[in-house]
Amino acid sequence: MANGGYKIRNPNGIYFITFSVVDWIDVFTRNCYSDIVIDSLKYCQSQKGLIIYAWVIMSNHVHFIFASKQGVELGNILRDFKKYTSVRIMREIEYTQVESRREWMIDMFRRHGQVNPRNEFKQFWQQYNHPIELLSNRMKYQRLNYLHQNPVKAGIVDKPEYYIYSSARSYSGIPGLVDVKLLV
Repeated sequence: MANGGYKIRNPNGIYFITFSVVDWIDVFTRNCYSDIVIDSLKYCQSQKGLIIYAWVIMSNHVHFIFASKQGVELGNILRDFKKYTSVRIMREIEYTQVESRREWMIDMFRRHGQVNPRNEFKQFWQQYNHPIELLSNRMKYQRLNYLHQNPVKAGIVDKPEYYIYSSARSYSGIPGLVDVKLLV
């Protein structure tokens, strides 16, 4: 999976991956859009072979630590995840009654889609994921800490485990929204 020079080269590797919304639009300030990401993560976990070690949904981007089951290409899962979530979220934005920024957001997605030859009409996620293979325990724990501290640094919560849209809850022994395989 080409990503601006970054590739998932090791099919058995564990990767830190970030997906960002085009123009850093604060889409995930509404729970209904975050819930689409959660549902898709659960589906990819149960049906596509995705292994989730950590995750967090911020207002305009998501961070993950992912791997895939033996014989399953992580790049294919990521492609399908991004495609599905982008279509579902944009559809929700278009048809929900609670979205006051609807016209502006749709216009921004349309503008990005028009200039990207890989899209037909609209673009939700930025093109590049920048997957980083976590080759050592030090790298794993550094990225895990970075990911879980995002809501704290953003001033959303005082402690990582207080943020519902994060695997920090699971790492603190609190049931989370998505089952994760703890990094040990």
